[in-house]
Amino acid sequence: MNIIGWMIVACEIGFWIVIGLGLVMRYVFNQKKLGLFLLALTPVIDLVLLVTTTVDLYHGSTATMAHAIAAVYIGVSIAFGKSMIEWADVRFQYYITKQGPRPTKRTGMDYAKHYLKSWGQHVLAYVIGAVLLIILIYFVSEPAQTEALEGALRLWTVVLVIDLLIAISNFIWPKKAGRKSI
Repeated sequence: MNIIGWMIVACEIGFWIVIGLGLVMRYVFNQKKLGLFLLALTPVIDLVLLVTTTVDLYHGSTATMAHAIAAVYIGVSIAFGKSMIEWADVRFQYYITKQGPRPTKRTGMDYAKHYLKSWGQHVLAYVIGAVLLIILIYFVSEPAQTEALEGALRLWTVVLVIDLLIAISNFIWPKKAGRKSI
């Protein structure tokens, strides 16, 4: 695995460590400001990944799937970051500190609407990631060096369409209580 691959792994681990520490500070040690500060660091992790990827390509590396995944990761982190933190926050409160309401398990039309909203976030992630991929493709400007980026963009487009079909299917065949979600 190259440096970008390791940076993606480090950023993903760092993202969840910062969220975990932020929640521990907020709820276990009652350090709300420090907890908020740690949670606010998540975009810094994205910036580190973006700079590392850009510098690597600037120094002549051929773009790999790792470079493409970095752009995807940044898009997903920006689009889903707040909802991922909220998801973790609710569960941390309930399961760790034994406070707050039990996290709800969505079913029926509520689940379908929630999934469709999530698909909207996927679209936002796609737009952000696609713009980054296009910028990287333009930045490198050598088709032989950007083949992986273009391939990732095509693959992500297919995944986005499949996710839309799943979102629509949730309205046609609503999730029943007890059925596992995707």
